[in-house]
Amino acid sequence: EKLGVATAAPKDAKAYIISPKNGDTVSSPVKVVFGLTGAGVAPAGTNIEGTGHHHLLIDDPKVDLTVALPATDQIKHFGKGQTETTLELKPGKHTLQLLFADWKHQPFNPSVTSDKITITVK
Repeated sequence: EKLGVATAAPKDAKAYIISPKNGDTVSSPVKVVFGLTGAGVAPAGTNIEGTGHHHLLIDDPKVDLTVALPATDQIKHFGKGQTETTLELKPGKHTLQLLFADWKHQPFNPSVTSDKITITVK
């Protein structure tokens, strides 16, 4: 597959955030647990059909779904195939959303994202 060409999403793939729940008030550091059904998790660079890896979008960054995702403070990559993380977040409201992407960090087509949740860090 060529870089820059979106991989078809695994049929029935769904990403979701297991914890925290939408509306939760939490303390920093915040443990975030990723959920996935209908696809497998594999490290970045592993080109196996039906697999990919998670990216966590923090506070709603602008994302171009047609190219590989950059790694920024708001776009966290989990290229080793991690399924949870701990975040240091400032007090206040934050949004979290998972974006599942292919072996080359590119979002699938159609994109596989979780619902966006809002949490409050006290």
